[in-house]
Amino acid sequence: MRALAIDFETANEQRSSPCSVGLAWIEDGAVIRVEERLIRPKDMRFSRFNIAVHGIRPEHVEDAAEFPEVMEEFEADLSDTLLVAHNASFDMSVLRASYQLYGVSCPSIDYACTLKMAKAVWQDLASHRLNEVSRHRLLVQAPQCGRGRACLRRGGAGGRAQAERVGDARPADQARDDHGPAPCRRLHALFGEAGRQKALSSADGWLKRIDVTGQAG
Repeated sequence: MRALAIDFETANEQRSSPCSVGLAWIEDGAVIRVEERLIRPKDMRFSRFNIAVHGIRPEHVEDAAEFPEVMEEFEADLSDTLLVAHNASFDMSVLRASYQLYGVSCPSIDYACTLKMAKAVWQDLASHRLNEVSRHRLLVQAPQCGRGRACLRRGGAGGRAQAERVGDARPADQARDDHGPAPCRRLHALFGEAGRQKALSSADGWLKRIDVTGQAG
């Protein structure tokens, strides 16, 4: 299995204002590589609210590359690997808006949202924020997730991905079997055996695609 966790931060309320991206490559349930890049937004307007969330200020990105140059390094991975993100609609909208801002074609991307998955599997949780979901899973599967707390303390995409323990996944255009699309069938591993049936029954709702025009499918 291969998956890529991605997490953007933005300078302001505009989706086309990424100021950082974190990525974690996951193979066979283990994080094998973590990268983080600062991004200089085309419009260097930073809102107080966003700064309070991520702590990134204009002076931190003055010498950073802009979005196209930063993402060029990872384009092959974006196209060849299933992307996962908690609240993926935000991160995918950042990708689409930023590619459009620079007039660059968005690569075809298969992605899944772990927030939607968590809501389907753990309907009784009061909150499905990443820290709450990870804490719940650590409590019910402590023997398998002994490193989870350390991962959460690290934060960023690497910590998120390792705490989430995303399971095996393959591109969406590969064959289905009796349990649904292969990527979703394997992504249910995030939630353990207790959530297996809900994961399988809701699989089609989790897997999305951004095509080359930048539209979500």
